[in-house]
Amino acid sequence: MSAFGIYVHWPICAAKCPYCDFNSHVRESFNETRWSASIAKELAAVAALQGDARPEVASVFFGGGTPSLMSGRSVASVLDSIAGLWGIAPDAEITLEANPNSVEQERFKDYRAAGINRVSVGVQALNDAALKALGRLHGAEEAKEAVRLAQRIFGRVNFDLIYARPDQTEKEWIAELKQGLAFGTEHLSVYQLTIEPGTAFATLARQGRLTTPGEDEAASFYEMTQEILDEAGLPAYEISNHARAGAESRHNLLYWRYGDYAGVGPGAHGRLTIGGERFASVAQRLPETWLSHVEAKGSSLSLSPVPPEDAAREHLLMNLRLAEGIDLEAYAARWGAVLSPSRIAELEEAGLVTATRNRLAATKRGRLVLNAIIARLAEE
Repeated sequence: MSAFGIYVHWPICAAKCPYCDFNSHVRESFNETRWSASIAKELAAVAALQGDARPEVASVFFGGGTPSLMSGRSVASVLDSIAGLWGIAPDAEITLEANPNSVEQERFKDYRAAGINRVSVGVQALNDAALKALGRLHGAEEAKEAVRLAQRIFGRVNFDLIYARPDQTEKEWIAELKQGLAFGTEHLSVYQLTIEPGTAFATLARQGRLTTPGEDEAASFYEMTQEILDEAGLPAYEISNHARAGAESRHNLLYWRYGDYAGVGPGAHGRLTIGGERFASVAQRLPETWLSHVEAKGSSLSLSPVPPEDAAREHLLMNLRLAEGIDLEAYAARWGAVLSPSRIAELEEAGLVTATRNRLAATKRGRLVLNAIIARLAEE
Protein backbone atom coordinates (compact mmCIF):
# COMPACT_ATOMS: atom_id res chain seq x y z
CA MET A 1 0.00 0.00 0.00
CA SER A 2 3.04 2.30 0.29
CA ALA A 3 3.70 2.56 -3.47
CA PHE A 4 2.99 5.97 -4.99
CA GLY A 5 2.43 6.73 -8.66
CA ILE A 6 1.83 9.68 -10.94
CA TYR A 7 -0.47 9.83 -13.95
CA VAL A 8 0.20 12.55 -16.53
CA HIS A 9 -2.62 13.22 -19.01
CA TRP A 10 -1.80 14.56 -22.47
CA PRO A 11 -5.20 15.28 -24.06
CA ILE A 12 -4.23 16.05 -27.65
CA CYS A 13 -5.03 13.57 -30.45
CA ALA A 14 -4.64 13.70 -34.22
CA ALA A 15 -8.24 12.45 -34.56
CA LYS A 16 -11.11 11.50 -32.24
CA CYS A 17 -11.93 7.79 -32.43
CA PRO A 18 -15.68 7.14 -32.65
CA TYR A 19 -15.70 4.70 -29.70
CA CYS A 20 -13.56 6.86 -27.38
CA ASP A 21 -15.01 8.62 -24.32
CA PHE A 22 -11.62 9.56 -22.87
CA ASN A 23 -10.77 13.21 -22.39
CA SER A 24 -9.09 13.61 -25.77
CA HIS A 25 -9.30 16.58 -28.12
CA VAL A 26 -8.16 17.36 -31.64
CA ARG A 27 -6.18 20.60 -31.97
CA GLU A 28 -4.48 21.84 -35.11
CA SER A 29 -1.74 23.42 -33.04
CA PHE A 30 -0.71 23.77 -29.43
CA ASN A 31 2.19 25.31 -27.55
CA GLU A 32 4.01 22.30 -26.14
CA THR A 33 6.30 24.41 -23.98
CA ARG A 34 3.32 26.01 -22.21
CA TRP A 35 1.68 22.62 -21.72
CA SER A 36 4.71 20.90 -20.21
CA ALA A 37 5.43 23.93 -17.99
CA SER A 38 1.85 23.82 -16.70
CA ILE A 39 2.10 20.10 -15.96
CA ALA A 40 5.17 20.92 -13.86
CA LYS A 41 3.18 23.57 -11.98
CA GLU A 42 0.34 21.16 -11.24
CA LEU A 43 2.82 18.54 -10.03
CA ALA A 44 4.27 21.12 -7.63
CA ALA A 45 0.77 21.85 -6.32
CA VAL A 46 0.22 18.15 -5.52
CA ALA A 47 3.59 17.94 -3.79
CA ALA A 48 2.68 20.97 -1.67
CA LEU A 49 -0.54 19.23 -0.56
CA GLN A 50 1.49 16.25 0.64
CA GLY A 51 3.92 18.42 2.59
CA ASP A 52 7.32 17.18 3.70
CA ALA A 53 6.33 13.50 4.02
CA ARG A 54 6.34 12.87 0.29
CA PRO A 55 6.72 9.27 -0.86
CA GLU A 56 9.18 8.19 -3.52
CA VAL A 57 7.57 7.68 -6.91
CA ALA A 58 7.35 4.01 -7.91
CA SER A 59 5.59 4.48 -11.25
CA VAL A 60 4.76 7.17 -13.80
CA PHE A 61 2.22 6.77 -16.60
CA PHE A 62 1.87 9.16 -19.54
CA GLY A 63 -1.66 8.61 -20.90
CA GLY A 64 -4.09 10.43 -23.09
CA GLY A 65 -5.03 11.48 -25.62
CA THR A 66 -1.85 10.67 -27.47
CA PRO A 67 1.28 11.18 -25.36
CA SER A 68 3.41 10.07 -28.30
CA LEU A 69 2.65 13.47 -29.83
CA MET A 70 4.90 14.89 -27.09
CA SER A 71 8.54 15.52 -27.82
CA GLY A 72 11.20 13.65 -25.88
CA ARG A 73 12.24 17.03 -24.50
CA SER A 74 8.82 17.57 -22.91
CA VAL A 75 8.74 14.06 -21.46
CA ALA A 76 12.19 14.64 -19.96
CA SER A 77 11.13 17.97 -18.43
CA VAL A 78 8.10 16.39 -16.76
CA LEU A 79 10.21 13.54 -15.36
CA ASP A 80 12.80 16.03 -14.14
CA SER A 81 10.02 17.87 -12.27
CA ILE A 82 8.83 14.64 -10.67
CA ALA A 83 12.36 13.69 -9.65
CA GLY A 84 12.93 17.10 -8.09
CA LEU A 85 9.67 17.09 -6.13
CA TRP A 86 9.49 13.47 -4.94
CA GLY A 87 12.43 11.48 -6.20
CA ILE A 88 11.95 8.53 -8.54
CA ALA A 89 12.79 5.02 -7.36
CA PRO A 90 15.75 3.47 -9.24
CA ASP A 91 13.54 0.60 -10.45
CA ALA A 92 10.47 2.75 -11.18
CA GLU A 93 8.21 1.74 -14.05
CA ILE A 94 7.78 4.69 -16.44
CA THR A 95 5.23 4.06 -19.18
CA LEU A 96 4.15 6.08 -22.21
CA GLU A 97 1.16 5.29 -24.44
CA ALA A 98 1.87 5.54 -28.17
CA ASN A 99 -0.29 5.46 -31.28
CA PRO A 100 1.24 3.68 -34.29
CA ASN A 101 0.68 6.67 -36.59
CA SER A 102 2.75 8.93 -34.33
CA VAL A 103 5.63 6.49 -33.87
CA GLU A 104 9.05 7.37 -35.22
CA GLN A 105 12.34 5.66 -34.44
CA GLU A 106 14.09 8.85 -33.32
CA ARG A 107 11.11 9.85 -31.14
CA PHE A 108 11.17 6.45 -29.41
CA LYS A 109 14.91 6.82 -28.84
CA ASP A 110 14.30 10.26 -27.35
CA TYR A 111 11.70 8.80 -24.99
CA ARG A 112 14.10 6.11 -23.85
CA ALA A 113 16.81 8.73 -23.26
CA ALA A 114 14.30 10.80 -21.25
CA GLY A 115 13.62 7.86 -18.92
CA ILE A 116 10.70 5.95 -20.45
CA ASN A 117 11.25 2.21 -19.90
CA ARG A 118 7.87 0.77 -20.90
CA VAL A 119 5.65 1.55 -23.90
CA SER A 120 2.00 0.68 -24.53
CA VAL A 121 1.05 0.77 -28.21
CA GLY A 122 -2.59 1.44 -29.15
CA VAL A 123 -2.86 -1.14 -31.93
CA GLN A 124 -6.59 -1.98 -31.36
CA ALA A 125 -6.89 -4.28 -34.39
CA LEU A 126 -4.65 -6.13 -36.83
CA ASN A 127 -6.63 -5.79 -40.04
CA ASP A 128 -7.20 -2.71 -42.13
CA ALA A 129 -10.98 -2.93 -42.43
CA ALA A 130 -11.44 -3.11 -38.66
CA LEU A 131 -9.02 -0.25 -38.09
CA LYS A 132 -10.89 1.92 -40.56
CA ALA A 133 -14.21 1.08 -38.87
CA LEU A 134 -12.69 2.02 -35.51
CA GLY A 135 -11.61 5.39 -36.89
CA ARG A 136 -7.91 4.68 -36.46
CA LEU A 137 -5.42 6.61 -38.57
CA HIS A 138 -2.98 3.72 -38.94
CA GLY A 139 -3.09 0.51 -40.96
CA ALA A 140 -2.30 -3.01 -39.83
CA GLU A 141 1.26 -3.04 -41.22
CA GLU A 142 1.99 0.31 -39.57
CA ALA A 143 0.72 -1.11 -36.27
CA LYS A 144 2.90 -4.20 -36.57
CA GLU A 145 5.97 -2.16 -37.35
CA ALA A 146 5.27 0.10 -34.35
CA VAL A 147 5.22 -2.92 -32.05
CA ARG A 148 8.45 -4.29 -33.56
CA LEU A 149 10.12 -0.90 -33.21
CA ALA A 150 9.02 -0.62 -29.58
CA GLN A 151 10.45 -4.08 -28.88
CA ARG A 152 13.81 -3.06 -30.37
CA ILE A 153 14.07 0.07 -28.23
CA PHE A 154 12.30 -0.69 -24.94
CA GLY A 155 12.68 -3.60 -22.57
CA ARG A 156 8.98 -3.73 -21.75
CA VAL A 157 6.16 -3.48 -24.30
CA ASN A 158 2.38 -3.81 -24.19
CA PHE A 159 -0.17 -3.35 -26.92
CA ASP A 160 -3.97 -3.12 -26.93
CA LEU A 161 -6.55 -5.03 -28.94
CA ILE A 162 -10.34 -4.58 -29.07
CA TYR A 163 -12.74 -7.50 -29.56
CA ALA A 164 -16.51 -7.97 -29.95
CA ARG A 165 -16.44 -5.45 -32.78
CA PRO A 166 -19.32 -5.04 -35.26
CA ASP A 167 -19.55 -8.04 -37.60
CA GLN A 168 -16.49 -9.71 -36.04
CA THR A 169 -16.64 -13.51 -35.95
CA GLU A 170 -15.07 -15.71 -33.30
CA LYS A 171 -12.92 -17.37 -35.97
CA GLU A 172 -11.58 -13.97 -37.08
CA TRP A 173 -10.84 -12.97 -33.49
CA ILE A 174 -8.97 -16.21 -32.77
CA ALA A 175 -6.79 -15.66 -35.82
CA GLU A 176 -6.16 -12.03 -34.89
CA LEU A 177 -5.36 -12.87 -31.28
CA LYS A 178 -2.87 -15.55 -32.32
CA GLN A 179 -1.30 -13.08 -34.74
CA GLY A 180 -0.88 -10.67 -31.82
CA LEU A 181 0.64 -13.37 -29.63
CA ALA A 182 3.28 -14.03 -32.29
CA PHE A 183 4.99 -10.76 -31.32
CA GLY A 184 5.90 -12.32 -27.97
CA THR A 185 5.31 -9.20 -25.87
CA GLU A 186 5.30 -9.64 -22.10
CA HIS A 187 1.93 -7.93 -21.68
CA LEU A 188 -1.27 -7.71 -23.71
CA SER A 189 -4.41 -5.67 -23.02
CA VAL A 190 -7.64 -6.91 -24.59
CA TYR A 191 -10.81 -4.87 -24.24
CA GLN A 192 -14.39 -5.61 -25.22
CA LEU A 193 -15.81 -2.86 -27.42
CA THR A 194 -18.42 -1.02 -25.39
CA ILE A 195 -20.71 1.73 -26.67
CA GLU A 196 -20.09 4.72 -24.41
CA PRO A 197 -22.58 7.59 -24.07
CA GLY A 198 -21.66 10.73 -25.97
CA THR A 199 -19.47 8.98 -28.54
CA ALA A 200 -20.00 8.82 -32.29
CA PHE A 201 -20.61 5.08 -31.95
CA ALA A 202 -23.40 5.77 -29.45
CA THR A 203 -25.12 7.98 -32.02
CA LEU A 204 -24.77 5.31 -34.72
CA ALA A 205 -26.09 2.62 -32.36
CA ARG A 206 -29.09 4.78 -31.45
CA GLN A 207 -29.83 5.25 -35.14
CA GLY A 208 -29.64 1.49 -35.73
CA ARG A 209 -26.57 1.89 -37.94
CA LEU A 210 -24.16 0.04 -35.63
CA THR A 211 -24.66 -3.33 -33.97
CA THR A 212 -22.25 -5.08 -31.62
CA PRO A 213 -22.46 -8.65 -30.29
CA GLY A 214 -25.09 -9.32 -27.61
CA GLU A 215 -24.25 -10.25 -24.03
CA ASP A 216 -24.03 -14.00 -24.62
CA GLU A 217 -21.87 -13.64 -27.71
CA ALA A 218 -19.61 -11.09 -25.98
CA ALA A 219 -19.25 -13.48 -23.02
CA SER A 220 -18.23 -16.21 -25.46
CA PHE A 221 -15.56 -13.88 -26.92
CA TYR A 222 -14.31 -13.16 -23.40
CA GLU A 223 -14.13 -16.81 -22.31
CA MET A 224 -12.39 -17.83 -25.53
CA THR A 225 -9.86 -15.00 -25.08
CA GLN A 226 -9.06 -16.12 -21.53
CA GLU A 227 -8.49 -19.70 -22.67
CA ILE A 228 -6.19 -18.78 -25.55
CA LEU A 229 -4.11 -16.34 -23.50
CA ASP A 230 -3.87 -18.74 -20.56
CA GLU A 231 -2.47 -21.40 -22.87
CA ALA A 232 0.01 -18.86 -24.29
CA GLY A 233 1.40 -18.10 -20.81
CA LEU A 234 -0.31 -14.70 -20.54
CA PRO A 235 -2.97 -15.25 -17.86
CA ALA A 236 -5.31 -12.43 -16.88
CA TYR A 237 -4.09 -10.69 -13.74
CA GLU A 238 -6.94 -8.19 -14.19
CA ILE A 239 -10.17 -8.40 -16.20
CA SER A 240 -8.69 -6.97 -19.41
CA ASN A 241 -4.96 -7.27 -18.81
CA HIS A 242 -2.72 -10.27 -19.37
CA ALA A 243 0.95 -10.71 -18.60
CA ARG A 244 3.73 -13.18 -18.10
CA ALA A 245 4.59 -13.72 -14.43
CA GLY A 246 6.37 -10.61 -13.12
CA ALA A 247 5.51 -8.48 -16.16
CA GLU A 248 2.27 -7.01 -14.84
CA SER A 249 1.89 -3.23 -15.16
CA ARG A 250 3.02 -1.97 -11.77
CA HIS A 251 1.30 1.36 -12.29
CA ASN A 252 -2.04 -0.24 -13.02
CA LEU A 253 -1.59 -2.63 -10.09
CA LEU A 254 -1.24 0.46 -7.93
CA TYR A 255 -4.70 1.60 -9.07
CA TRP A 256 -6.31 -1.80 -8.61
CA ARG A 257 -4.71 -2.32 -5.19
CA TYR A 258 -6.17 1.07 -4.25
CA GLY A 259 -2.91 2.83 -3.58
CA ASP A 260 -2.17 6.55 -3.76
CA TYR A 261 -1.51 8.33 -7.02
CA ALA A 262 -1.48 11.89 -8.30
CA GLY A 263 -3.26 12.78 -11.53
CA VAL A 264 -2.22 15.92 -13.42
CA GLY A 265 -3.21 17.34 -16.78
CA PRO A 266 -6.69 18.06 -18.20
CA GLY A 267 -9.38 15.88 -16.65
CA ALA A 268 -6.92 13.73 -14.69
CA HIS A 269 -8.12 12.04 -11.50
CA GLY A 270 -6.11 11.10 -8.43
CA ARG A 271 -6.44 9.49 -5.02
CA LEU A 272 -4.33 10.90 -2.20
CA THR A 273 -4.04 10.21 1.51
CA ILE A 274 -3.38 13.47 3.35
CA GLY A 275 -3.26 13.61 7.12
CA GLY A 276 -4.70 10.11 7.30
CA GLU A 277 -7.76 11.06 5.22
CA ARG A 278 -8.56 9.84 1.71
CA PHE A 279 -9.10 12.53 -0.94
CA ALA A 280 -10.16 12.46 -4.58
CA SER A 281 -8.56 15.00 -6.89
CA VAL A 282 -9.78 16.03 -10.34
CA ALA A 283 -8.35 18.53 -12.79
CA GLN A 284 -10.29 20.85 -15.06
CA ARG A 285 -11.43 18.82 -18.08
CA LEU A 286 -11.32 21.22 -21.06
CA PRO A 287 -7.68 21.66 -22.14
CA GLU A 288 -7.81 25.42 -22.61
CA THR A 289 -9.63 25.92 -19.30
CA TRP A 290 -7.09 23.69 -17.58
CA LEU A 291 -4.20 25.65 -19.08
CA SER A 292 -5.57 29.06 -18.07
CA HIS A 293 -6.31 27.89 -14.52
CA VAL A 294 -2.85 26.43 -14.04
CA GLU A 295 -1.06 29.44 -15.51
CA ALA A 296 -3.10 31.82 -13.36
CA LYS A 297 -3.31 29.85 -10.10
CA GLY A 298 -0.64 27.15 -10.27
CA SER A 299 -3.18 24.33 -10.39
CA SER A 300 -6.63 23.41 -11.70
CA LEU A 301 -7.17 20.62 -9.17
CA SER A 302 -10.21 20.37 -6.95
CA LEU A 303 -9.95 18.18 -3.89
CA SER A 304 -12.78 16.45 -2.06
CA PRO A 305 -12.75 13.99 0.86
CA VAL A 306 -13.81 10.42 0.11
CA PRO A 307 -16.09 9.21 2.94
CA PRO A 308 -14.78 5.95 4.46
CA GLU A 309 -17.81 3.98 3.29
CA ASP A 310 -17.25 5.19 -0.30
CA ALA A 311 -13.53 4.47 -0.07
CA ALA A 312 -14.26 0.96 1.20
CA ARG A 313 -16.55 0.31 -1.78
CA GLU A 314 -13.95 1.69 -4.23
CA HIS A 315 -11.30 -0.52 -2.62
CA LEU A 316 -13.54 -3.59 -2.96
CA LEU A 317 -14.38 -2.82 -6.60
CA MET A 318 -10.76 -2.24 -7.59
CA ASN A 319 -9.36 -5.29 -5.76
CA LEU A 320 -11.92 -7.69 -7.18
CA ARG A 321 -10.89 -6.76 -10.72
CA LEU A 322 -7.63 -8.54 -9.94
CA ALA A 323 -7.10 -12.30 -10.17
CA GLU A 324 -5.43 -12.09 -6.75
CA GLY A 325 -8.61 -10.61 -5.27
CA ILE A 326 -8.86 -8.80 -1.95
CA ASP A 327 -7.03 -9.33 1.34
CA LEU A 328 -9.95 -9.35 3.78
CA GLU A 329 -7.86 -8.68 6.90
CA ALA A 330 -6.11 -5.68 5.34
CA TYR A 331 -9.45 -4.41 4.04
CA ALA A 332 -11.05 -4.65 7.48
CA ALA A 333 -8.05 -3.02 9.15
CA ARG A 334 -8.03 -0.13 6.69
CA TRP A 335 -11.75 0.69 6.64
CA GLY A 336 -13.27 -1.09 9.62
CA ALA A 337 -15.46 -2.92 7.11
CA VAL A 338 -16.25 -6.61 7.30
CA LEU A 339 -17.89 -8.37 4.36
CA SER A 340 -20.85 -10.61 5.16
CA PRO A 341 -19.75 -14.28 5.45
CA SER A 342 -23.23 -15.43 4.41
CA ARG A 343 -23.15 -13.35 1.21
CA ILE A 344 -19.64 -14.59 0.43
CA ALA A 345 -20.87 -18.17 0.91
CA GLU A 346 -23.86 -17.47 -1.35
CA LEU A 347 -21.62 -16.12 -4.13
CA GLU A 348 -19.16 -18.98 -3.68
CA GLU A 349 -21.96 -21.53 -4.00
CA ALA A 350 -23.01 -19.83 -7.24
CA GLY A 351 -19.47 -20.24 -8.58
CA LEU A 352 -18.84 -16.50 -8.77
CA VAL A 353 -16.11 -16.14 -6.12
CA THR A 354 -13.50 -18.23 -4.38
CA ALA A 355 -12.91 -17.64 -0.68
CA THR A 356 -10.17 -18.70 1.69
CA ARG A 357 -9.71 -17.65 5.30
CA ASN A 358 -8.27 -14.29 4.33
CA ARG A 359 -8.73 -13.76 0.60
CA LEU A 360 -11.69 -13.31 -1.69
CA ALA A 361 -11.42 -13.37 -5.50
CA ALA A 362 -13.86 -13.41 -8.40
CA THR A 363 -13.80 -16.50 -10.59
CA LYS A 364 -13.51 -16.19 -14.37
CA ARG A 365 -17.27 -16.56 -14.53
CA GLY A 366 -17.67 -14.01 -11.73
CA ARG A 367 -15.65 -11.40 -13.58
CA LEU A 368 -18.38 -11.34 -16.23
CA VAL A 369 -20.85 -10.09 -13.60
CA LEU A 370 -18.47 -8.21 -11.32
CA ASN A 371 -20.78 -5.24 -10.77
CA ALA A 372 -23.49 -7.56 -9.47
CA ILE A 373 -21.00 -9.20 -7.10
CA ILE A 374 -19.91 -5.82 -5.74
CA ALA A 375 -23.51 -4.72 -5.31
CA ARG A 376 -24.32 -7.86 -3.34
CA LEU A 377 -21.27 -7.66 -1.10
CA ALA A 378 -21.76 -3.95 -0.43
CA GLU A 379 -25.49 -4.13 0.37
CA GLU A 380 -26.41 -2.70 3.74
